[in-house]
Amino acid sequence: MPRPPRGFRSLLGERKWARLLEQGLDRVHGPRVPLLRQGEPGTTVLAVVSGRVKVFGTERNGGRVLLALRGAGDLLGEISARSTSPRTATAETIDRCTVRMMSADRFNTFLQEHDGEAALTDYSIAKLSQTVPYQVEMVHFSPERKIARLLLEVVALADEASSDPERVPFSQQEVADSLGMARSTVAHYVQRLKACGALRTGPRLSVADPDHLKAIAGL
Repeated sequence: MPRPPRGFRSLLGERKWARLLEQGLDRVHGPRVPLLRQGEPGTTVLAVVSGRVKVFGTERNGGRVLLALRGAGDLLGEISARSTSPRTATAETIDRCTVRMMSADRFNTFLQEHDGEAALTDYSIAKLSQTVPYQVEMVHFSPERKIARLLLEVVALADEASSDPERVPFSQQEVADSLGMARSTVAHYVQRLKACGALRTGPRLSVADPDHLKAIAGL
């Protein structure tokens, strides 16, 4: 069953979303490919057609801080494109992604010609309220609850293009980096989640019982 539209697509509406996609060119990327880089000029905007993306900031010591997860229907780079300021974060594919890439000028012209300013304002406010490092957002949660919430959010962003929507295409090290934890801590709680049936057994992270995982996540 198709999932309902989300992100900027849901705010803009199907007709205008289709017109927006006409402004760009298709780009298909495999997993772990940078789409936008922190510090670059905001000259392009990407509309995510399928797949999942993680957005992270790079600290001076080279560490990565996960800020947000994005999926089909979202935009990437639209804030820098509007302000002509350098990008404040890097966007990298989680799995195979299709995006439409358009110039900032074409994107801004589209908004003016199709009354998209209000939708973008609502979308940007919603995104900015979410763009808090996961370590800060979930500071009061137990390690197990933090891990469960991250895994659920990744799974929730899977779309019809995903061949295995219950699989989380993160390594345990990537989960640890995203949450500011030691890998040994993640390994311990992942094993607990497998033992209780919330995750499937095996080397890959895959959700077996979403309801059970939601209960552990406190959702």
